[in-house]
Amino acid sequence: MRILGFDTATPATAVALLDTGTGAIREGRDDPPPGARPRHTTTLMPLVLAQLDALGVGWDQIDRIAVGVGPGTFTGLRIGVATARALARARAIGLVGVSTLHALARGALDEPGDHDAVLAVIDARRGEVFAAGWTVEEVAAAGAAPLLEPRPQPPDELARELPALGRSWLAVGNGAVEFRQALERSGARILDDDSRRNRVSAVEHCRLAAALEPKPAEGIRPEYLRLPDAEISLRAARQS
Repeated sequence: MRILGFDTATPATAVALLDTGTGAIREGRDDPPPGARPRHTTTLMPLVLAQLDALGVGWDQIDRIAVGVGPGTFTGLRIGVATARALARARAIGLVGVSTLHALARGALDEPGDHDAVLAVIDARRGEVFAAGWTVEEVAAAGAAPLLEPRPQPPDELARELPALGRSWLAVGNGAVEFRQALERSGARILDDDSRRNRVSAVEHCRLAAALEPKPAEGIRPEYLRLPDAEISLRAARQS
C-alpha cells in the first residue's frame, strides 16, 4: 500500500510518502524560521509532487491519503484538510484523518529513556497548549485511547495535572519546547530544542493511517478544539 501523508497543523508543512510493501519512505518539509508566517499555501502541493516524483509514483498508484486533522492553527488545518479532500475526490483515493498529536507522540516511540508515557504538546498560542498523552505500549496503535484527552489549556495547568496520572512522561513538540520550565517542574523530560522528535513528521501519519479505515471526504474535519484567534479577539473586543 502506498500512502501519501501531510500535516499543516503547526507552522511547518510536513509531507511524506510511504510504501508499506517495500518500506520505502520519502519525506519533505518546510519549516519557517522563528517569527515567520507559515507557508502552507505555497509549499504544500510542491512538496507533495516532489515526493511522488522522487519515488516515481503516479497518482493512480496512491492507495490512501492521510491528513493531519489537528489540533492546531485554524488557517493551517483548513488548508491541509481542504487540500486532502480535493485530492481524494479528484483522484478517487481513500482518505484518513490522523490526530496531529498522536502522530507527534508516535514519532518519539523509539526515544531511549525510562519514561513509560509520551506527551505530545503543540503551542496553541495565547499562552495555551494543545496536549495529549499515550502510554509507550499503546502510542503506536492507530485509534489508541489517550491517557490525557486533547484540549487547549495553560501549560501550568497541564503541569499540575501530569503527576496525578502516575506516569513518567517524555514530552515532545514545539509546545514542550516553548513551555519547558513549566513542564519540567512537573517531572516531565523534555528533549533538546532542536531534536527532530519535536517536529511533526508526516511519516507517522502514514504509519497510523495504514491501520485505519478510509472515510468519505466530507467526513474528514479539522479538530480545532477552540475558536479561531480572530473570533476570540472579536468577542473580547465586544465585551470590552
